[in-house]
Amino acid sequence: MTSEAPDRPILQIEYCRQCRWMLRAAWMAQELLTTFEDELGGVTLMPGTGGIFEVRHGEAVVWSRKAEGRFPDITELKQRVRDHIAPDKPLGHADRKRPAEP
Repeated sequence: MTSEAPDRPILQIEYCRQCRWMLRAAWMAQELLTTFEDELGGVTLMPGTGGIFEVRHGEAVVWSRKAEGRFPDITELKQRVRDHIAPDKPLGHADRKRPAEP
């Protein structure tokens, strides 16, 4: 079995199992894998405790519920992931509104 995934980045989503956030983490993983199907090598779900919900790319924290005080909107999360793994990738309607050129 051959896989191209090892050369592509793998994200980690650590979620609080005590809070029952696995479904939310799995849905976000599905959305990210669909949007970044050519860029991502995978998304790993990691059960944690203590109210954690973090999305990481290696050692870089892409989103932290504790730091932000909330869960990410999926569009916002896609933008942040894009900025980490594929800065030139257009996200279509989910892209940030860019300021008008003078």
